[in-house]
Amino acid sequence: MTHRFPIKEIARQAGLGTATVDRVLNNRAHVSPQTKLRVTVAMEELQAQEAQLAARGRRLFFDFVVEAPSRFSREVKAAAEAILPQIGTAVCRPRFLLQDVMEEAEVIAALGRIMKRGSEGVCLKARDTVKIRDAVKMLADARIPVVTLVTDIGSADRLAYVGLDNAGAGRTAAYLISRTLGDAQGMVLAMRSHERFLGEEERECAFVEALAHERPGLQVLSVQGGSGVDFETSKLLTKSIDALHDLRAVYSMGGGNRSILRTLEDSGLRPDVYVAHDLDRENRELILDRRIDFVLHHDLQLDIRNAFNAFLAYHRLCKEPMKTPISTVQVLTPENVPG
Repeated sequence: MTHRFPIKEIARQAGLGTATVDRVLNNRAHVSPQTKLRVTVAMEELQAQEAQLAARGRRLFFDFVVEAPSRFSREVKAAAEAILPQIGTAVCRPRFLLQDVMEEAEVIAALGRIMKRGSEGVCLKARDTVKIRDAVKMLADARIPVVTLVTDIGSADRLAYVGLDNAGAGRTAAYLISRTLGDAQGMVLAMRSHERFLGEEERECAFVEALAHERPGLQVLSVQGGSGVDFETSKLLTKSIDALHDLRAVYSMGGGNRSILRTLEDSGLRPDVYVAHDLDRENRELILDRRIDFVLHHDLQLDIRNAFNAFLAYHRLCKEPMKTPISTVQVLTPENVPG
């Protein structure tokens, strides 16, 4: 495998040992496909960041640890790479650990590895559990700041939260559904990807409260799990399908919308209004095909910029005080989807 970067540099970018990287580069045996992919991705990231190395300033490594379906993780990585050239106060290098499903133990192990090798900041999208909070405290005590992305954790040890106003998004979904359905009665399906994502919990609580106030004749059925992954989401929803009588609306907080629609259609169900989150590739296709009606979107690049600003302020590389405003929800329809 040809390259022009020192093995030590590739190893640091990939989060691997130099001996492991050496085995990959020299095509030696006993190397897993996943490890080979991590080295390849690390080299691609180094090439993409090479132009920045001519800039003067401190070199900072930031780690992104994200549990989310690949359709959303791709958006996170693209947003981070789009922001990097705009940062003039330091040379920033992101490292990405992106997985569809990341169990608690995997997150804790990843944060432990980051602490061991060092980092100037961690951007984290993970479940809110006691052990993950403890791991965040461990990083904070080691002077590695943690910024939570899109979904928060109940810990004062994280530096900041960047992302959507989740409660406001839930109230917006309730408003759209109540105004679309009018005085109609029936059921509303509220889908969450996991019970331990605090952001989705905030969305649902605000949604249920606002909808009960606006349209008390609508009954909400909450289904949690599936991690936004198609097969698991469909499997979970199928178990609850018999409880859906007179389905009128869907509020999908965690993705997997193509799978949700397919599962409902297989049972002869078609909601009058469908509200989803995030303008990823799948949701863009679905809303343009008018299979979903509204997408609650926010500026992910702004979120990532705010995360970088929080890290730079922590390291005293920003003249301005740290500001991490919460993103306001944008309501997209088939008629105003950005190009």
